[in-house]
Amino acid sequence: MSYPPEPWYLGGSLLVSAFRVPVAALPGELAEALPRRRTPVVVAGHAVIGVAFARYLPGGVLAYNELLVAAPSLDRAALRYTIPQIWVDSPVSQRGGRELWAIPKQLASFERSDSADAAAVSAATGLGPVARLDARYGRTLPGGMRQLPLPTHQADGLGGTLSHNRVTGRVCALSTRWDFAAEGPLGYLAGRRPLASFALRDASIVFGMDVRRS
Repeated sequence: MSYPPEPWYLGGSLLVSAFRVPVAALPGELAEALPRRRTPVVVAGHAVIGVAFARYLPGGVLAYNELLVAAPSLDRAALRYTIPQIWVDSPVSQRGGRELWAIPKQLASFERSDSADAAAVSAATGLGPVARLDARYGRTLPGGMRQLPLPTHQADGLGGTLSHNRVTGRVCALSTRWDFAAEGPLGYLAGRRPLASFALRDASIVFGMDVRRS
């Protein structure tokens, strides 16, 4: 059960969608995961919530599947991302994510099929289905590989854990059909259509650079 030291170097792909969710519908896990003084990004009474399926392939420090929810949050105009809900199929990743960066990883099983122009992936726990995504890749954005910062800030029972992370990959348009189990932990997203979706392919992820714990 030992896990790699930080930072983690991972390679794979991410399928990402952004949703608008009424503040009143946000899960309690979000408030618990937010460090003190941080608030979700809210526009016209709706929070912006990102959902992603990730697949990390052999060649990095770990290989596993992941489903995560990320909420952009603010404190004095500093944008960070807080992860209130996340599932993986690797006990090693679960333990490392919790102990290194206070990311509340839970275990789930995943099914996935990929082709050159599409992907279908689902996640379920012992209590039932969580989410399914049918996605089709579109045009790759010009400009080659893009580098995106992804700083995470998590409540840890003290002041919070801030981790600077980086994702580099080819950004592609993505058409998506999401299905969230209405009675599952992501039921608050059931029936909602994403604002935007994209894929990061041939991605390189560095997680856990310049970690600050307070």
